[in-house]
Amino acid sequence: MSLKSFAAKIFANYIKRQTQSWASKPVETQQKVFQQLIQQAKNTSFGKDHSFDKIQSTQDFAQQVPIRDYEELRPYVNQVVEGKADILWPGKPLYFAKTSGTTSGAKYIPLTKESMPTHINGARNAILNYIAETGKADFVDGKMIFLQGSPKLDSKNGIQLGRLSGIVAHFVPSYLQKNRLPSWDTNCIEDWEDKVEAIIEETLAENMTVISGIPSWVQMYFEKIYQKTGKKVGEVFPEFDLFIYGGVNFEPYRAKFENLIGRKVPSIELFPASEGFFAYQDKQDEKGMLLRLNSGIFYEFIKADDFFSENPQRLTIGEVETNVNYVMVISTNAGLWAYNLGDTVMFTSTKPYRVIVSGRIKHFTSAFGEHVIAKEVEAAMSEATKEFNFQIAEFTVAPQINPKEGLPYHEWFIEFEKEPESLPKLSAFLDRRLQEQNSYYKDLIEGNILKPLVISTVKKEGFQQYMKSIGKLGGQNKIPRLANDRKIADELEKLQQ
Repeated sequence: MSLKSFAAKIFANYIKRQTQSWASKPVETQQKVFQQLIQQAKNTSFGKDHSFDKIQSTQDFAQQVPIRDYEELRPYVNQVVEGKADILWPGKPLYFAKTSGTTSGAKYIPLTKESMPTHINGARNAILNYIAETGKADFVDGKMIFLQGSPKLDSKNGIQLGRLSGIVAHFVPSYLQKNRLPSWDTNCIEDWEDKVEAIIEETLAENMTVISGIPSWVQMYFEKIYQKTGKKVGEVFPEFDLFIYGGVNFEPYRAKFENLIGRKVPSIELFPASEGFFAYQDKQDEKGMLLRLNSGIFYEFIKADDFFSENPQRLTIGEVETNVNYVMVISTNAGLWAYNLGDTVMFTSTKPYRVIVSGRIKHFTSAFGEHVIAKEVEAAMSEATKEFNFQIAEFTVAPQINPKEGLPYHEWFIEFEKEPESLPKLSAFLDRRLQEQNSYYKDLIEGNILKPLVISTVKKEGFQQYMKSIGKLGGQNKIPRLANDRKIADELEKLQQ
């Protein structure tokens, strides 16, 4: 055992004890975070506008601070972007994480001196927790790759801005700098395809032990390694022993990954976003990710079924239940207040509090009142890959409201790496699994409002071509699992012609 791996084990056990301390007192921990946030921000413009000095409880907060998404918070954010201080949080932010807006241009998510460490510590603690749980630490002596955005930063009114993953690259601790790949110059390459080629050149001869990134883009890296070497990734990197991912459900990709690698590799799931680092997988044999209750984020939860009602109930951590689909609302030490992140989560455990990301409140298919969510289609696909022994590169679901003939239906666009023997049997299996999970969808099928789903195959690299066509190939960008319209579906159909 090297000195570095020995030290990692000691530090890992220290962090594990810290984690157990706050995780065992969830309500008390969240109450402390809430009070600190209100106290620190009471003299900001937002705090004055919402009478933070009169807020004594989470109930007061729910009455005085309405839920907002980015567009509704934009008037305050715009003042911060203009360079004004003490608007959402004391002083000015250190950075803006710039992301693609859904309705009106770019989004600028503030990162403050208080919030920035929580992003860094989230990823660190996820790895340390894995070491403490498994006793494995030898991987810290090898090379680690993090597929991420460019670390090049721009400036806006004296505040630096860039992609979150690029900003985080500036905070890699010194003890990891020698282990970390790709190089700075390669990381700065903007074109994703060129960047992957350069990463391959840098990594092929290295002892890679940890690989991290969004599964769809790591898959692209693995495929190109196989094309270049004719070898499985596990042969090229025999010491590769930990895959870290976030952003999408890994299960639909698992079979393909294991085929590309040539063996199973332990993994850690993360739940990061520009707005905060919310959770990480803390147990290899437990479903869900540990919700980080002590990291400058106060959480509220609204049942997804009630979210669009006039006055939905806002629940705190002690009031949630397992297996209920919730919209997650956050207030943070970066100055986001009662902020609708857009993600929906389900609790898999309340001792401690673990979540899975079930989808997006805006990413669903409900053209006929069925409200099918990402968790349901992903679960159906995951079961199908095991049942029929096929592999996929990517998939998405859209409604077909006006078919040329017959009843409307859900259309599943699937790019196969290895096709099943029978598409009709696969379609029937997926439809049955979806009906079992979603009673509304089942009623529509049985009532002859919808016909069973239809699979449309997407040509190889079709999803990559689509993402490239909209300028979102690589980085932290990902395909929505489903939609309530046919914008993506229509573009995919054009690419098939």
